[in-house]
Amino acid sequence: MGKDRSGGTPATVALARAGVAFTTHVYDHDPAAASYGLEAAAALGLEPAVVFKTLVAEVDGRLVVGIVPVASSLDLKALAAAVGGKRAAMADPAAAQRATGYVVGGISPLGQKRRLVTVLDESALLHATVYVSGGRRGLDVGLDPADLLALTSGTSAPIARS
Repeated sequence: MGKDRSGGTPATVALARAGVAFTTHVYDHDPAAASYGLEAAAALGLEPAVVFKTLVAEVDGRLVVGIVPVASSLDLKALAAAVGGKRAAMADPAAAQRATGYVVGGISPLGQKRRLVTVLDESALLHATVYVSGGRRGLDVGLDPADLLALTSGTSAPIARS
């Protein structure tokens, strides 16, 4: 057996426990990278449309996860509407890290310390496999977007904007 290069993060443990098919993709993270998501897409040789970033926002006082393609931005109004809220703003990074158990740039929608309401951009459903953070910088996991929705108890909605 080869060494598990995924580092056994809470995200990969949650995937393995659920019996979901997934792949791990390790790359050398550059601390100077301006965009963690675009860095991952380039390092892994993937189209940015299939690599998604996990963003934590605050909607009407509660933390909510929005998952959008790395080349897009999170539409905060659309995220608020998707969860029945009125106002949304990006969460304080320290609050996001405390709630998820992950560091910014490595926040995974899977295996979070506290399960947050999750919305996946509907564009993910156009792909057989999407890639999200595996729980640390330099690690992505590939999985079926339907499995991602099932494991996060998430919903899909048009929450990305170019």
